Formats: sequence, C-alpha cells, structure tokens
Amino acid sequence: MSYSSVVRIMSEQTLKILWAPWRMSYVVRGSAEECIFCKAVRGGDEENYVVLRSGHTIAMLNIFPYNTAHVMVAPARHVARIEQLTREEVLDLFEVLSKIIKAIDAEYVPQGYNIGVNMGKVAGAGVESHIHVHVVPRWLGDTNFMPVIAGTKVMPEDLRSTYTRLRSRVLSQEITR
Repeated sequence: MSYSSVVRIMSEQTLKILWAPWRMSYVVRGSAEECIFCKAVRGGDEENYVVLRSGHTIAMLNIFPYNTAHVMVAPARHVARIEQLTREEVLDLFEVLSKIIKAIDAEYVPQGYNIGVNMGKVAGAGVESHIHVHVVPRWLGDTNFMPVIAGTKVMPEDLRSTYTRLRSRVLSQEITR
C-alpha cells in the first residue's frame, strides 16, 4: 500500500483531534507533589472535596473537572495498579462507585457517564502512582466550541456548590439505607 493510499484512508476516518491545552498544567504538574488522594485520606473532607469515605475507599471531586460533578474514586491505600488491590479493596471501591453514581443520578440527572481508569502516564493518568476511577456525568450538549475557540471550558456550577450538593446527597442516601 502506498503512502498516498494510507493518507487517503486516514483522512476518511471519523477520528478527530480535540486540542485541550488547558489540561497541560494538570498533566505536567510534577511528581514531587504530595499524592492528592493520600492527602485527602489524611486530611479533612471539605478542604479536599471528599464527598464519601468508606473502610477502604475515598471519593472526591476532581478540582480540574471535565464536567460538573466529576468525581474520582480511589482506594485509601496508595497503590498504582488495579491488580495490587485486595479483594476487600476492590469490593469496597465498587460499592463506593455505585453509591457515587446513585448520588449523581439523584442530584444531577445526567443522561450518561464516562467511567474509566487511566493506568500509567502514557494512558493519561495525571496521578499515576495512585489508581483511581473517574466518574464523569454527561448530558446531551455538554460540549461546545468554547474549549476549542477560547481555550476555556465552561463549568455551569462552581466547585464549592457541587461539593455541597453532592456531599449532602451522599449523606442523605447513607442515612436512608
């Protein structure tokens, strides 16, 4: 197959590149900083945006969110990979994940989710030394031209309000269980 044939085939593909330069400061902020998850495990809930704690897991808002109510769920123990978790940690992590999804569903009524794990820097992990699951609620039309044209992601709700709403919802669901 010739080079021009490959170029033609590639140009017919639907994959597009979305440049997100505002994310670079998050990606390259340096490994010398304290692990955000370990800091949250040891610290207070409000200053670390922790919406739920359990025996082996912590759930906290992402302060660099892709969308409103973007939560990260992580084991309390500092481990880099999924297979390093114990059975108890895996079960607890997924129970917390389920509670977070229920709370976001009740409070924000998203139309879908992106839920994922990025293991390793080349896979997109901003904090590669501490495994975590991203929970990103999605709504039809939640993306627009602003990040591309203006280099700005429009967030319709401030982080403190999101924390208050989601934390209250999680606590109310825990009480009514």
